[in-house]
Amino acid sequence: MMTEAHIHILPELDDGAESVEVSRKMLEILISQGVEQIYATPHFYAHREKSVGDFLQKRQKSYEKMGSPENIHLGAEIAIEHGISELPDIEKLAFEGTNLILLEFPYTGYSSWMKEEIYNISVTYKLKPVIAHVHRYLNLFSREQMESVLEMDVIFQVNNEAFGSFKQRRFVKKLIKEGYPIIFGSDSHDLSDRKPNWDLFQKKVSADVIKRSESILEAAKRK
Repeated sequence: MMTEAHIHILPELDDGAESVEVSRKMLEILISQGVEQIYATPHFYAHREKSVGDFLQKRQKSYEKMGSPENIHLGAEIAIEHGISELPDIEKLAFEGTNLILLEFPYTGYSSWMKEEIYNISVTYKLKPVIAHVHRYLNLFSREQMESVLEMDVIFQVNNEAFGSFKQRRFVKKLIKEGYPIIFGSDSHDLSDRKPNWDLFQKKVSADVIKRSESILEAAKRK
């Protein structure tokens, strides 16, 4: 089984699928590429939202527009901001039915307070942080900052696109070889330049790596 752990498939909600038709086509492609389970992860920016509750209502309406597919579970890609760990109901943005919460570093660079916010979310809510598309920060963070990120007690999410880049592929393969906990996703937003790409993933990754990723996701499910 393969699980999509990062995708913007819900219609008319963020910068992802612009319509129900696009969402359904994305779902068809995922299924044709062998994906059986999907975590929908629309962007959540605390400074843009009235509240977590308001976001959850919008997310639910978007999900229902698709017909509430049983193989799609709800989550979010949460931007790390000052005070995000103290935001009321932040724990409700975790992957549905699991203790995983997907967090995205800002593209403005890395600061030590971000690590503190991630740690506070983990301890306060007993959630396991997942760092979104960790390979993308190679060109944004210094070597020392990347080492600090890799020292964290988190799970790392890798976009399938990383296997199409020599530098990113080498970095991800190093993480795999050294046994870092990794889950995968397409981070797909549309049907053109950011379409589902699990066909690329399957050409580049061994069955053992896929099995290890799936075991991480299975262990995270709330019993």
